[in-house]
Amino acid sequence: MRVVIAGSSGLIGSALIPVLRQAGHEVLRLVRRRPAAPDERGWDPYAGKLDERALDGADAVVNLCGAGIGERRWTEERKQTLLTSRVAPTRLLAEAVAERKVPTLVNGSAVGFYGDTGSRVVDETATAGEGFLADLCEQWEHTAERAQVGGTRVVMLRTGLVLSPSGGLLGQLRPLFSMMLGGRLGSGRQYMPWISLDDEVGAIRFVLENEAVSGPVNLTGPIPATNAEFTAAFGKALGRPAPWVVPGFALRLVLGGFADEGALIGQRAVPAVLERTGYEFQHPTLEAALDAAEDR
Repeated sequence: MRVVIAGSSGLIGSALIPVLRQAGHEVLRLVRRRPAAPDERGWDPYAGKLDERALDGADAVVNLCGAGIGERRWTEERKQTLLTSRVAPTRLLAEAVAERKVPTLVNGSAVGFYGDTGSRVVDETATAGEGFLADLCEQWEHTAERAQVGGTRVVMLRTGLVLSPSGGLLGQLRPLFSMMLGGRLGSGRQYMPWISLDDEVGAIRFVLENEAVSGPVNLTGPIPATNAEFTAAFGKALGRPAPWVVPGFALRLVLGGFADEGALIGQRAVPAVLERTGYEFQHPTLEAALDAAEDR
């Protein structure tokens, strides 16, 4: 299979490429700079430009583009960046995929689609929630669906919190926990839909290779954990207690709108599609996922 990847330099993309190549797939990378390697093709999603050779012979396109949701305080300018960095690349790729009749588009999304679900379990059949993140994900997915005009199979990856040995959520938390400054956020009752990096990448390969999978797919571990449970498990994995509580007002001061739509709410999302279609998790429990991240 020839797979074209946008967003290949990020946490997920850089881990996905060697897995696909080891499985025997050919991988081409879309880059915004001048291509410097045989496996690179140029594009400028904001100018609507894509190398005319980029999709030659492509069996699938994987789009992982998007600015980091929790990396900066949410200003109106930042919100626009978060939206544009997802919708603009997706629009260009979806339209190109439809025109060239590429069989498969696997497009990024997030469990933020569901808004705050409290203790209610949600699978891929649930409707969109409320708030900026839910609206962003809904626009993101609707843009990806443009590829269906050409008969393309479209998969939307509603990804949870990816647990990686380096970078991502654990990369941000590890220094605090190592200094014994870790603790639950707010009440700690909000759910954190986690997934190990190995399973994130494994699930993307799975949906690429299985034509029966289409539409939204929750990329989350099978057993959701609350923030309090996550905090305790991570502290145990590091051998560091995490007794502190970060109150909601402090998070709002630091994070702005992201506090109320990211840190203090959650989604009790389950991977119903993956389980129904036969994906086998490498790390089915939070403890296993954390141990895998810390062992490397």
